[in-house]
Amino acid sequence: MVYFGLHYSKIEFWEGICFVHFLPLSFMLGPALFFYVKNTVSEDKKLYLSDLLHLLPAVFTFFATLPFTTLPLATKTTIAHEIVNITEDYNLNFQWVTFEQILEGRSVHLMLYCLASIIYFLWNKRQLLKKYGELPSNHRLIQKWIFSLIFLQLVIAGNSLGHMLTIYAHNYAILGIPSTVIFSETRFFAICGGGFFVQNFILFLFPKILYGNVSYEVELAQSTIFQEIKSNLAKKTSTYRNFDQDLQNYLTRNPFVQKDFSLSQMSFDLKIPERFLSNYFNKELAKTFGEWKNDMRIEFACQLIDEGNAKRITIEAISSDAGFVSRSKFNDAFKARKGVTPSAYIKEKAEA
Repeated sequence: MVYFGLHYSKIEFWEGICFVHFLPLSFMLGPALFFYVKNTVSEDKKLYLSDLLHLLPAVFTFFATLPFTTLPLATKTTIAHEIVNITEDYNLNFQWVTFEQILEGRSVHLMLYCLASIIYFLWNKRQLLKKYGELPSNHRLIQKWIFSLIFLQLVIAGNSLGHMLTIYAHNYAILGIPSTVIFSETRFFAICGGGFFVQNFILFLFPKILYGNVSYEVELAQSTIFQEIKSNLAKKTSTYRNFDQDLQNYLTRNPFVQKDFSLSQMSFDLKIPERFLSNYFNKELAKTFGEWKNDMRIEFACQLIDEGNAKRITIEAISSDAGFVSRSKFNDAFKARKGVTPSAYIKEKAEA
């Protein structure tokens, strides 16, 4: 949208709007890529306060460009039109940094996040192997997509960096070819546009990658591209017609008492996509996975109490055995479901 407004619309209003205002957002591309990779492959999908540090470059750029963005719109429009269409002299008065440093820095920033995303993906892969001894059946497909996405971002960022260096009249050559030839404006737009097209085309073929529909079904040993595309199409619920029986067999092992029990873990154990399980809880049981998990834990705790275990172990021990991380959370969940505290429930059973 920014490049169209600046170079193709030929409308001065859009040239003024697109010239600098979106620069802070360009420093969000790297963090967005990293968190997308993290959310796709990691079991820990939470955001933490420390994650706000990733926004610092964008915030810095926002304040650095204020001398331009706070100018009257008519002035900004005139400056943008003159630079883009006449002088091509990309020099403006910013705070702390130059326009050149921002334009080149955003590409370097994205490249660093590409590297960080690769490192995190490989680290998480080792963690999964260490924890489960195997990888999800669609891990190979996810890896292809993640690496393809990162490669496309590296191509786009590298092309942008080369183009910006050329614009600022840095005379250099690659393999004897002048940078003005390699990173010409025509090639720059062709490569960036082609990169985004390929990225979106891949998502069209494999939509469940984009929407996080992670499947743990048995994978074909040697699957063709057509088989992989077919495997990514949405499956009907009838595929899991034995789900109720499989779930009952699974619950006999009381997996929910594990403190780190999650929907991802349940999906991995049952070899059933997370999306199917989430729909089952939300639509069939009319509750979230977290509510269902606490229901199961409270029923397990009541079973321990009914069997007389409260006479030999503490409430804290019962809470821990049921999978709760603290007595307070156990008390809240217990009272919400049974109407009384665990202590009152134990007393009622002792008097009965």
